[in-house]
Amino acid sequence: MERLFLFVYQNRAFFTFLALELACAWLIVTNNHYQGAKFFNSSNGIVATMNNFSQGVRDYFQLREVNQMLAEENAALKQKINQQMQFLVTSDTTGSVQDSLLINQFDFESAKVVNNHVDFFKNYMTIDKGENKGIMPGMAVISPLGAVGKIKQVSNHFAVVTSLLHIDVMVSARLKRTEHFGTVQWDGRDPDIVQFKYIPRHVKPAVGDSVITSGYAIFPDGIMIGTVAEVDLRDEALFYDLKVKLSQDFRKLSFVTIVKSNLKHEQDSLEQAIMNVEK
Repeated sequence: MERLFLFVYQNRAFFTFLALELACAWLIVTNNHYQGAKFFNSSNGIVATMNNFSQGVRDYFQLREVNQMLAEENAALKQKINQQMQFLVTSDTTGSVQDSLLINQFDFESAKVVNNHVDFFKNYMTIDKGENKGIMPGMAVISPLGAVGKIKQVSNHFAVVTSLLHIDVMVSARLKRTEHFGTVQWDGRDPDIVQFKYIPRHVKPAVGDSVITSGYAIFPDGIMIGTVAEVDLRDEALFYDLKVKLSQDFRKLSFVTIVKSNLKHEQDSLEQAIMNVEK
């Protein structure tokens, strides 16, 4: 502290001059309209620039929370859209709902991807939702861009998802334009491309055709899978060799949505009962 006082005392002439200059500048600004306007406009611009910079820094560090909120909002919107669609399907001519359970056929839960692989023949990912959120094995997992996979195993707070990039996973799908059904399966090569099998040769698929889920298995009907990237038909072959470019880049997955089917247990019980009777 003593050295600070000594420094100020030794440079008292400079500090006195600086104080007088600042006082003169302030008097000029406050007593002249033009100089005052220029000063305040410039200072406001500087302050605004600094505020924008600081806000940008805060926004950057809040991106994780923003993404989480958007994922949750997306899940809620998906559920509302599904309820509206089911309402239109199950309403009679008087507008009364025939089966309220159908209106709530699916529930949606957002989750963050905490681990993901695309470089193996059998790829899995881990998400941060588990049994504590009602997640169970067999549930479908989707993203805003398309189908992702299905729940394989769960713990209290996490779940492992079998990715579409798994050579043993087969997904029932259909060509949106022609409504013909087939099966999508990855061949273990390119993580952007899957094979679309069992489209008969009388069909006329084209590059760019959309491939969506059929609704026959765990995925809701109409979930995007990808677009046809290559069409090949060998001589005497019964089915096309179709390559589909996935709509979701699995290397960029951050947030997903788990689809909870409220009618799956009833469907499984009925089908199991029929199988037991036939035995």
